[in-house]
Amino acid sequence: MGFTNQIERRRTFGIISHPDAGKTTLTEKLLLFGGAIQEAGAVKNNKIKKTATSDFMEIERQRGISVATSVLAFIYRDKKINILDTPGHKDFAEDTFRTLTAVDSVIVVVDVAKGVEEQTVKLVEVCRMRNIPMIVFINKLDREGKDAFDLLDDLEQKLGLSVTPLSFPIGMGYDFKGIYNIYEKNINLFSGDSKKNIEDTIAFDDINNPELETIIGENAAQNLRDNLELVHGVYAPFNKDSYLNGEQQPVFFGSALNNFGVRELLDCFIEIAPSPRPKKAEERIVEPKEKELTGFVFKIHANMDPKHRDRLAFIKIVSGTFERNKPYLHVRQGKKLKFSSPNAFFAEKKEIVDISYPGDIVGLHDTGNFKIGDTLTEGEELHYKGIPSFSPEHFRYINNADPMKSKQLGKGIDQLMDEGVAQLFTLEMNGRKVIGTVGALQFEVIQYRLEHEYGAKCSYENFPVHKACWVDPQDPKNNEFKEFKRVKQKFLAKDKQGQLVFLADSQFSLQMTQQKYPSVKLHFTSEFK
Repeated sequence: MGFTNQIERRRTFGIISHPDAGKTTLTEKLLLFGGAIQEAGAVKNNKIKKTATSDFMEIERQRGISVATSVLAFIYRDKKINILDTPGHKDFAEDTFRTLTAVDSVIVVVDVAKGVEEQTVKLVEVCRMRNIPMIVFINKLDREGKDAFDLLDDLEQKLGLSVTPLSFPIGMGYDFKGIYNIYEKNINLFSGDSKKNIEDTIAFDDINNPELETIIGENAAQNLRDNLELVHGVYAPFNKDSYLNGEQQPVFFGSALNNFGVRELLDCFIEIAPSPRPKKAEERIVEPKEKELTGFVFKIHANMDPKHRDRLAFIKIVSGTFERNKPYLHVRQGKKLKFSSPNAFFAEKKEIVDISYPGDIVGLHDTGNFKIGDTLTEGEELHYKGIPSFSPEHFRYINNADPMKSKQLGKGIDQLMDEGVAQLFTLEMNGRKVIGTVGALQFEVIQYRLEHEYGAKCSYENFPVHKACWVDPQDPKNNEFKEFKRVKQKFLAKDKQGQLVFLADSQFSLQMTQQKYPSVKLHFTSEFK
């Protein structure tokens, strides 16, 4: 198969939603269709002994949430599909923002009863900034929920989307009968039997066919006809170009837990979703069909296998092919590296691959060479943009609880920070270490992982900081900057890259500092030029 064909059969997408909307369950069911797993596990159900394949960290299994972004791939109808399942919990938003730099399109999962929630709003904002094509999946239709039209309004008003339904529910909750697939013009009946892997569909070219009454009953048939008439009257017909430009968002209804409406979503998705797209680097725009390899690290995961202290750097291939044992330039370090065992992900298994194509995600064993945002090329000096660190919102001193294990603690903190779990600040005044996170749950994850993966115990101490701001002195030699450093010395720290950071203890002191030292610029993300 030619290089161009390989690119065109790739679909790399992320699944985003508010926690508990059913994102991981949907991922599992998609894998089931790809034949990648035999039986899907629900995230919280105790009856099913098998927990979700995509949640592999112990803490995720205990809490029924996804903490780390996982990468899963499968083949469906000759398309190679790469899914990036992101953490839904808001405390892990940063990981999700970074993952969105590596996807070509997105599926947004919305809970039928709750509608659009705050986390969905934030994530969709990021997708809209980058014009990422989105498909919406309204989940949990076997439960009582909001009216379908109210949900569609919700999507338009709260998320600013312009939606077009490609399927429509027949009833909901108790009287949920099935789904009419507008895209394929057929009806999928709901039996409520979750043991059936795939429901039967009945083709219906003509919605006015009197057979409809015998199948779903008179009331349901009449309602469906009225609703479809409304849909065609109110919403613009689906237009593939508008979808690809991020201007129109198709909507599907279903129930991932009962595997209902998932096939319709997948079939339409592989037809309309984009293959790998060009990506903007600081120097130029890179096209996937270029022969030379380029790729960037969007995630680092330490200890994927607790038996081996290994770190995997996840690389999204943007152009060219990635070949095993071929030397590539690590742009930031300016040195050539080669990789003897690049991993590809197939469902929950990792396999060593000889060649990977644009759109693929490759896991490289890393001994500490990579940081998030690093670029690999065949020699060209390229820098991919768009993976910033955000200002954390929670801060604590981290203390060593076991003096015998200070080396392990240092190594553990270093590796977890490289992974982007949190940010480390070292105070200029006394060298004490402060950890900043986007959400409070991360402190627990860090403590848990330090103990279980590095054998190091740590304790925390409150550190009252309102915000961390990256300091950008317009002129490092002027007196104003020297004065700022002298007066604020106990609030100054260095981040892991050695950039100067001002830790403001309140909104008020932040404003006063900005007024008093106008030539010292303060930024809330680490990427400023």
